[in-house]
Amino acid sequence: MDEPGPAEAAPAENAEAREAALEAGRLLFARPCRFVAGVAGPEGMPAPASPEIAFAGRSNVGKSSLVNALTGRRALARTSNTPGRTREINFFDLDGHLMLVDLPGYGYAAASKTKIKAWTRLADDYLRGRPSLRRVCLLLDARRGITAADEPVMAAFDRSAVSFVAVLTKCDKLAEEELATRIAALEAALAGHVAAYPALIATSARTGAGMPELRGHLAALATAERIG
Repeated sequence: MDEPGPAEAAPAENAEAREAALEAGRLLFARPCRFVAGVAGPEGMPAPASPEIAFAGRSNVGKSSLVNALTGRRALARTSNTPGRTREINFFDLDGHLMLVDLPGYGYAAASKTKIKAWTRLADDYLRGRPSLRRVCLLLDARRGITAADEPVMAAFDRSAVSFVAVLTKCDKLAEEELATRIAALEAALAGHVAAYPALIATSARTGAGMPELRGHLAALATAERIG
């Protein structure tokens, strides 16, 4: 029997690689995850101990809900219906293999200018000063796409060479065809950002859609050994 040619073997190999990535993500996020610290200044940040994944996005985009859904723990990260409530950087240790970092939300117009500057400075201090940071998950509400508040954040990532992947949230709020159109438009827009991962990940914390793919993506950035 003839051996399969490269064109025939590629789909099977790609499918196997995808399944392996999903399984690695499932195993990683089945590990214990615990809250480490909530810090309001750079002096309170824990020393780097494992690769870090940061979660950034507009206020009320669903960062805490996403962290809870990723880890399968309903109350790990506090959720709130009040935009702008998260004013600290929250660190969550995934059994020594990854540190999940929930950054303060931005773009909350009702907050005072002083508070907005403080939150922005805190996030900037983290992004500039963490050698263990592997990637930022930039959360975008599927219903709104890229907003005026997101543009300067992505530009800052480009300038600082901070690798980020766009993660769509609340995708269950859109019809399938509308979601596909939104994804295509966003991927085209992201192609203009040098720091952006080429493909976005569409998720729903409510239904669990996209969580296996996001876990697999992040598992590839984890390590079996702690830094240092």
